Formats: sequence, C-alpha cells, structure tokens
Amino acid sequence: MGTYPKPRPRELGLEFGLMPTGERNSITDVPGVLVGHVDVVQGEDVRTGVTIIKPHEGNVFREKVEAAVYVVNGFGKAAGVTQIEELGVLETPIALTNTLSVPVAIDGLIEYSLQHNPEIGTTTGTVNAVVGECNDGHLNDIRGRHVKPSHIAEALADACGGYVPEGDVGAGKGMVCFGYKGGIGTSSRLVGDYTLGCLVLTNFGRKEHLTILGRPIGRQLAMKSSSTSPDGSVIVVLATNAPLDARQLLRVARRGGLGLARVGSVVSHTSGDYVFAFSTTNRTHHFEERTEVVHLRLNESNSLMTGFFLAAVESIEEAVINSLFAADKVIGQRGRVVAALPVQKVLELLRDWSGSKC
Repeated sequence: MGTYPKPRPRELGLEFGLMPTGERNSITDVPGVLVGHVDVVQGEDVRTGVTIIKPHEGNVFREKVEAAVYVVNGFGKAAGVTQIEELGVLETPIALTNTLSVPVAIDGLIEYSLQHNPEIGTTTGTVNAVVGECNDGHLNDIRGRHVKPSHIAEALADACGGYVPEGDVGAGKGMVCFGYKGGIGTSSRLVGDYTLGCLVLTNFGRKEHLTILGRPIGRQLAMKSSSTSPDGSVIVVLATNAPLDARQLLRVARRGGLGLARVGSVVSHTSGDYVFAFSTTNRTHHFEERTEVVHLRLNESNSLMTGFFLAAVESIEEAVINSLFAADKVIGQRGRVVAALPVQKVLELLRDWSGSKC
C-alpha cells in the first residue's frame, strides 16, 4: 500500500478548490486504475524512468476503454494520439517517459500486447501503443537512451492500485517544474457517485510564473534566486468511472489548460502539453460480433457534466503542486543540481498573504 514520505499540501493545510477528494486523493481512487513506476538511475548522469497507467486489470487490447486526447500545445512527441482521436478508444496502457525513449516505450507496449494477444498481426490488426513524454535532458543523459524495453515490462508488472508515489519517481525522475524538482503528481475529485482521478508528469514553467492558491509564489521566490528553467512540457492523464463517451471525455480534457493556468502555465511555444482522458465504464470488445452494441452515456442535461469540468481543473491544479511538494533535490549529469521546492518558505509566503494558519 505504501505511505507518502513527505507531507502532502493538504496535510499542511492547503485546500485546493471546492470539491471533495477521493479516499487517497489519487488517480487510483478510480476503481481498477493501476500505476507502476520504474526509476532508471546509473552513475552521475542517468536520471530518468518510466511510469505506466493501466485503465483496468484485464487485457486492454481485448477490452478497450473509451478515450480522448486534447493537445493544448503540440511541441511534443507523444505517440498513439491520432488513432485515439479517430476511434475514441485506448487499447494499451499509457506509458510516460523521456522524449528520446518514446520508441522504446512503444516497443515495450507492443511486446506486452503481443505476449497477451497472439492474434495481433495474424488473424486481426495491429496495436496502437500510447506514450507521453517530457524532455528530462537537463538532469539526464537523454542522448544515451538508457530506458530499455525491460524497464517498460518492469513498470507494467509493477502497476498496482492504492498508494501512488509522487515527485522524482518513474518518468518524473529527471523532470524540472517551475525551476524546482518536479515529476509525478496525482489527485482526485468526487463528482456525484463518480470519481475523476488525475496523474501529471510535470516538466514545465518558469520560476517566476509559479502560482499556488492564486498567489504569485514564484515571483517572490525568483527575487532570491535566478530562474534558469526552460519552458518545458506536461502530460496529464485523467481517468473516471463515469460513463463518459469519447466526445464527452474530450470536453473534459479540454479543461486541462484551465487547470494548468491555475498554477502559472502560459503554454509556451516549446511546450508539448497533452491531456489524455479515459473512462473505465464501457468496454469495447475487440472481437465483438454483434452489429449493435449498447453503451451507457452520461445524461448531459444535468449538472454533472459541469462537475467533471471543475473536477478536471481542480485535480490538475492540485496534482501539479503535489508533484512539487513531493520531489527531492536531484543532482544529475554534469553536476547539475535542481533544488526541491522550499516548502517552508512557500508556507510562510502563503501565511503572509492570507493570514491563515498553514
């Protein structure tokens, strides 16, 4: 199960938004969703890894889930996007890693799918592997392409529910967010009888842009140290057990930019910002023989749809901040150092602004 090694922002008195969170305030609050991490750390120069998100415990190729993807800014190298846009389904787990390891992650997901589905490429079609990426080349020897297919297989095997490690772990090992150590963050929201969960890979933003609870925290922090962080990228994965179809999931995913804006993202020219969204409710069976298939779909005439929009915004905002609070200082290639967010200083600044007890 695991426990968080450092206090999360909520444990320190910070409240994000209006909606209640799930039990663990994690993407794994959505029943069936699994997350696996593998760190790839070697010597002084290799600081990278892999994170896997499985929509359910079964065979995702045989039981596809409805999905959508929204590209906030397309300066990225994500794989599998066009088929999700065309067919509205996800047929592999989602892999997250560094930019130059996307082909390896594709290969790992394909190998995993082939092992579990001997029909692929023989009596049925091929498979659409889905990979998101961010560039961890500041801390990691990205040219060395140290992520191997075995790491993908290990992360797939490691995927489980419950506690999700955050910060500099898995794909987040070498990532930098707002000039501080970033990486993996997660959060969730309850929407009526349903749950929406979020997982982010944060590698974006300049220090002076960091905003926490509406306060320009980064501007104050940047006065004491120079900002050398690149604009970077972010990957967002949203999951829900609500019966949202691909069109509705796209509507939810489009709100991703609003959640990122809350923490100070300006969606820069060189950012690859992708929001993947899937629902675990309806399964599309690959070998379905019926001409007509009945799926549940949320009735949009009630207020729940707006609730999912707000849940996406709030959970993305909190997941990004969670990634910063969880990450530790990392020393990477060429002796480069990325410090952890100075949490106590952040809390002091928030107290000064609001007068609240954080």
